[in-house]
Amino acid sequence: MKQAALLLTLALILTACPRNDTAATTTPEETATETPETPVTTPETETPEATPPAAATPAVTKAGAVPAGYTPVPFLTDKPVREFKAEPALSLQDGKNYFALIDTNRGQVLADLYEEQTPVTVNNFVFLARNRYFDGIRFHRVMDGFMAQSGDPQSTDLAKKEQWGTGGPGYSFADEFRTALTFDSAGLLAMANSGPATNGSQFFITFAPTENLNGRHTIFGKVVTGDDVLPKLTRTSDSSTGQETPIADAVADEILSVRILTKN
Repeated sequence: MKQAALLLTLALILTACPRNDTAATTTPEETATETPETPVTTPETETPEATPPAAATPAVTKAGAVPAGYTPVPFLTDKPVREFKAEPALSLQDGKNYFALIDTNRGQVLADLYEEQTPVTVNNFVFLARNRYFDGIRFHRVMDGFMAQSGDPQSTDLAKKEQWGTGGPGYSFADEFRTALTFDSAGLLAMANSGPATNGSQFFITFAPTENLNGRHTIFGKVVTGDDVLPKLTRTSDSSTGQETPIADAVADEILSVRILTKN
């Protein structure tokens, strides 16, 4: 499939450009987040089918209700905390099935987190979410037919737009690749990074199967409701020419909040 060649090239960009300070070193394959210094070119590929403009969808301004049958895990803070000195200690409770309720200005997405298969990665995401880390962070890199990437704390500041995709929480942690978890569908949550063992806070959600990413990015969850929200996210980059280029005047969508839930 022609599109596979394009996705293979784009996968190389799914890592984030770490900055020289501690916080930046933390980005997951912010490959999906950062653009390398030398643009990656791709062979001619089929242009993905266009997605209707997100502008046609009224913006959501408040987080939605918690779905029936789920219990919220309490936040650890009242305001976002985005700087840490070390990877969080494991604190997931045995026997609990964890979910992430991601409210965006385009709607609500519920994802089942894979705490049994990738406990370290899920623990990290849960820890950040409970510290309101993701509140106000943007989907800084969204590509039609590929994925939507978020998790860079710098994306809350429009003045730092040139640096979006290079930030993180101040620490990094190891990969958790599992042969049973592959990029075989849309709606998968995975870590972005800048190379082996450089996971931090940046993550992405796939729009289509991208099996060329297997063994490169840790998969730690999957969307179970809210699939209809993904097409509404504003596309910020275009790859129809075979090279990723920013879309002029594209306004990156925001995460209103990420709440951690457990299943009753």
